[in-house]
Amino acid sequence: MQEKLVEEWDKTFPKSDKVNHRKVTFHNRYGITLVADLYEPKNYTGKLRALSVCGPFGAVKEQCSGLYAQKMAERGFLTIAFDPSFTGESGGVIRDMASPDINTEDFQASIDFLSTQENVDIEKIGIIGICGWGGLALNTAALDTRIKATVVSTMYDMSRINAKGYFDENDSEEARYKTKEALNNQRTKDYLNNVYEKAGGCLELPVPEESPFFVKDYSEYYKGRAYHKRSLNSNSGWNKIGCMSFINQPILNYSNEIRSAVLIIHGEKAHSCYMGKDAYQNMIKNSKYTDNKELMLIPNAVHTDLYDNLDVIPFDKIEDFFNKNLK
Repeated sequence: MQEKLVEEWDKTFPKSDKVNHRKVTFHNRYGITLVADLYEPKNYTGKLRALSVCGPFGAVKEQCSGLYAQKMAERGFLTIAFDPSFTGESGGVIRDMASPDINTEDFQASIDFLSTQENVDIEKIGIIGICGWGGLALNTAALDTRIKATVVSTMYDMSRINAKGYFDENDSEEARYKTKEALNNQRTKDYLNNVYEKAGGCLELPVPEESPFFVKDYSEYYKGRAYHKRSLNSNSGWNKIGCMSFINQPILNYSNEIRSAVLIIHGEKAHSCYMGKDAYQNMIKNSKYTDNKELMLIPNAVHTDLYDNLDVIPFDKIEDFFNKNLK
């Protein structure tokens, strides 16, 4: 964690004159200090409904999650956008690591924080998870009964991606073995050198024409319009071994036991749309709690449209969903 928190406005989106903003800190159950931006509507009265926002996976709160948090604060919610453990301004050593357990705990710790604020209605707390944090949001909603409503936007299931590859193209024991063999050889190398090699962030612009569209899509966001110096994806990326524990720790096993309301939003043209569709189907399969579950597909939208395209992100729908389910 940085010795001194950044106080100047260094977000990748304009500051709103409709909300108050300040930095806050809280800790998770592993003793790691997390740093968040708190947004609240100006001139409010009484206790507020509250939302915790995180994602995308490898981003920082100055990017997409902060935009969502500020927009929802404009609509009357108290919100926080936080940096996960080992990233951004939050604590944790070694840096640039991820964990299905610790990252789920990060979301729960943010609920600890919101639940103890005097101006928050403890019975009206929700979460928003974006990209890889969409899957983690579902995992948290399946575990934390204090969460009354969850919005998942342009989601990834990080366990599925790490275990099976994109579009499940490496879904075999042999392919997984080769992946694990390479990662464990990397662990030995890192330990010998006392340095964790980086996997590399998004490609530099301009991205080669032969690259897949979603690779260009990511780079144009992280290396272009939303570059941030503390974002992993904008710079050197995760450690090569940073996400390996997701391979055999599936995070959505009990999603069909989520009793609280869930809205999954995905762009129809997103390369990741299959994960949102499958997550929804798995969530309602053999479930007794389907009446408050929704899947919203946005025509012609690609993955990063739901990061920062204000003409595409359905904030009216998100507000209506939380108004309905946080009451």
